[in-house]
Amino acid sequence: MPKRQKSGDNLPRTFQQFTKKFPDIATAHEEIARSIDGLGPLDRKTCALIKLGISIGAGLETATKSHARRALQAGASLAEIEQAILLTVNTCGFPRTVAAWRWTLDAVEASRSHSMVKRMSKRS
Repeated sequence: MPKRQKSGDNLPRTFQQFTKKFPDIATAHEEIARSIDGLGPLDRKTCALIKLGISIGAGLETATKSHARRALQAGASLAEIEQAILLTVNTCGFPRTVAAWRWTLDAVEASRSHSMVKRMSKRS
């Protein structure tokens, strides 16, 4: 499986502060994630979509946004991401699914805006 990508600027501020204060824990967390990524046949896009569903089920807004961005980075279309979200409706409930859909749209929009700003600054 390809190397994990770090989201850098897209990471929540609290997460960045935590990892700066506790770098050993952050490193161990990343190593566990890398080890798990290499254990099976699932590709990065499939893993991101599964983690998106898990994040929605757990009610984790920032994780939902993060895994939506990662799914996009791994080549998932918005339609594939939306289907993964819709799959949660019977298990997690309608309100949580709607909230996750909104969180995801916010993350996609922010990610696209961030990418546009980076492209424009490279031209300058």
